[in-house]
Amino acid sequence: MSNSLSDKVITNPPEQLRCEIAVVGSGPGGAITACLLAEAGRNVLLIEEGPFLSLESCIPFSKDEMVQKYRNGGLTVAMGSPKVQYVEGRCVGGGSEINSGLYYRTPAEILEKWRREFQLEALDEADLLPHFEVCEQDVTVCYLPGKPPDASLKLHEGAIALGWKSFEVPRWFQYEEQVDQMTVPKGTRQSMTKTFIPRALKAGCQILANTRVQVIRFQGNKWLLKSDHAPLASHVQIEADYLFICGGAVQTPALLRRSGITNNIGNSLQMHPTIKVTAHFPENVSSTDMGVPVHQVKEFAPRFSFGCSISSPAYLALAMNDHPTDRHEVDQNWQKMAIYYAMMTPSGRGTIRCVPKFRDPLVRYGLTDGDLKTLLEGLQKLSMLLFEAGATTLYPSITEGPKLTKQTKINNLPDTLPRKLTNLMTIHLFSSCPMGENQKICAVDSFGKVHGLKNLYVADASLLCTAPGVNPQGSIMAIARRNALHFLGKL
Repeated sequence: MSNSLSDKVITNPPEQLRCEIAVVGSGPGGAITACLLAEAGRNVLLIEEGPFLSLESCIPFSKDEMVQKYRNGGLTVAMGSPKVQYVEGRCVGGGSEINSGLYYRTPAEILEKWRREFQLEALDEADLLPHFEVCEQDVTVCYLPGKPPDASLKLHEGAIALGWKSFEVPRWFQYEEQVDQMTVPKGTRQSMTKTFIPRALKAGCQILANTRVQVIRFQGNKWLLKSDHAPLASHVQIEADYLFICGGAVQTPALLRRSGITNNIGNSLQMHPTIKVTAHFPENVSSTDMGVPVHQVKEFAPRFSFGCSISSPAYLALAMNDHPTDRHEVDQNWQKMAIYYAMMTPSGRGTIRCVPKFRDPLVRYGLTDGDLKTLLEGLQKLSMLLFEAGATTLYPSITEGPKLTKQTKINNLPDTLPRKLTNLMTIHLFSSCPMGENQKICAVDSFGKVHGLKNLYVADASLLCTAPGVNPQGSIMAIARRNALHFLGKL
């Protein structure tokens, strides 16, 4: 960060702060909102609970990154049977600093469902198209300019052999010039700290990091934010005319509920529950600089999709905890191993509730029997694909579950996934403050304003009415841009 911008970062805040617009949370929703409002000449303060770190502060997908940039080091879980581990970014830039950068536009059939069921206005493909196009330019959405990683090609080759739809997903990366077309291209994720945060600072936005907003209240035609600033453990009260809450699908409803704002808040959490499989191949498929592979299989979408996850030695070791007798394979053969997943669009729902004297909210999520049946089908078909691609052994994420080989193939899988032993995860959470004009089920209106309250808005993944069935960040960015322009009267 240049010296000219660093003076906009508040490191030692006074007890009282005043701004026109406060934006709480600096992930894609908050960063884009703060940037556009500041560029329109408004007085904006962007508040983030986590630290302000550069993208280069640690190696991507490393243990250091989990400690520095994940909430609770990544140890966050939605309670239920089975439990679902989820991850949240807790740093300036939010989830954009830690995720894979895979990019989709919101599917047309999903937008139609939202318009029909949630009475969502002015949000069809034509409405969103200009926002998608501008955001894609802003974060450099593009395809790989060279050879995909071998683990990614395995997924693609297996799908094509079975006649299934598979393709490379674009990413918001900026790639270095390719010299050798036979090597995997190197690039830099165009996260919020690389794109919208510098723009916001240049436009005059101030940033207050390491600050947790405990409660908000409306008083004297102003919003008052009672906050704690670390590491000094000092109390800061922030006064704002307008307030945007952008903490994500868990933290946004938690803050609203702590503040007594509960109507349709935190009652309808959705996610993409994901089951993983570690695959062992005869040849090398992974390398230390592989990053996240780029192919996905959408033959069975929106019910479930397949992809390939980060497969560094540390992540492989973590995945193999479900198969303790074979953990040594990671030490000896990690380059021949890769982690794949089946991600589903469920019918289950979850809730977010604040618990007295506990810092973090209680997140609960229930998968239906039908959801588990769909996940099992996804696991079976993913296993079939990986064997077709040449895998010799598969290790599903079921505690001490079956090890699948080419001889047994998928016959060793249980008839139903055991609720207490199946280990699921997700990086996609949404729908906890759904938008729309149907006030029986919607927390905010079609442009993010909280129903029944003055000058209070939401701008993050919690707005998405249902699970979109694809990586959600493209949807979050486009909708945040649309809603910010609507707020400014420029839509």
